[in-house]
Amino acid sequence: MENELKNLISIIDQELRKRFKDRNGYQKRIFETMDYSLFTGGKRLRPIMAIKSYEMFGKDIEEILSYAIAIEMIHTYSLIHDDLPAMDNDDFRRGKPTNHKVFGEAMAILSGDGLLNSAFETIADHMEELKTIDNYKKHIRAFKEISRYAGVYGMIGGQVVDLFANHDTMAEDKLMFMYKTKTAALIQSALVTGAIIGEAKEEEIESMREFGLNLGLAYQIRDDILDMNQDKDIKKLTYLTFHDINKARIAAREYSNKAIEALMTLKNRDINFFVDLTEGLVKRDN
Repeated sequence: MENELKNLISIIDQELRKRFKDRNGYQKRIFETMDYSLFTGGKRLRPIMAIKSYEMFGKDIEEILSYAIAIEMIHTYSLIHDDLPAMDNDDFRRGKPTNHKVFGEAMAILSGDGLLNSAFETIADHMEELKTIDNYKKHIRAFKEISRYAGVYGMIGGQVVDLFANHDTMAEDKLMFMYKTKTAALIQSALVTGAIIGEAKEEEIESMREFGLNLGLAYQIRDDILDMNQDKDIKKLTYLTFHDINKARIAAREYSNKAIEALMTLKNRDINFFVDLTEGLVKRDN
């Protein structure tokens, strides 16, 4: 698993650097700010999921790489904007000063905007090379899935709920909606996109969607457990606002079990990577 992850991260980083090569001109500063956040040691979890989901159904990973790096650009843009003073107002990300602390708020906003636009430019460039109507149809469907999961019905919608959350108005069902949209949505987009481009059957696509939802919830609740002390200091609303740590551990395990159950519906497919990944994410220490 460790060697495979390192290899996939290397492929993803190579594709990202290839996408932004030969960047000169008066706007060169924006590339520096985008680079800063793109290459700060992220796990590349979402693009890895897109690639491995594709590999369960398809053969040539070149077909999914543009989508994988586009999803990573969207994820990185969301982190840059999430860290801004108007949002979570964080000073550090992955042990380094956040983008706006290094380059200023204006450039941080623009670098997020640049990454979001670059993501869809990357997908569009790939789609220009398609040869058949059937290929266009599946790629347009994948494009639509990513757009929706990243938009107001997905990640942005979750951020809105987070932005206006407080102890007087937040209920547990609203918190879980936030987790489904802000955290699970982009994971689902990666898994579903990989399945669509790999030409999975309709029921297999929905199994990957269900897997991503439950994995995302388990992942977020595990984050809440790991960040329990610092979240308590800043009075952040989390799963532990409504439940004690034992209940949180049980919930993370239950959601991970549901995720694996969704995988088990995929007959004659190699699900071992995702089973191991699910176990690793729920048991992780950071």
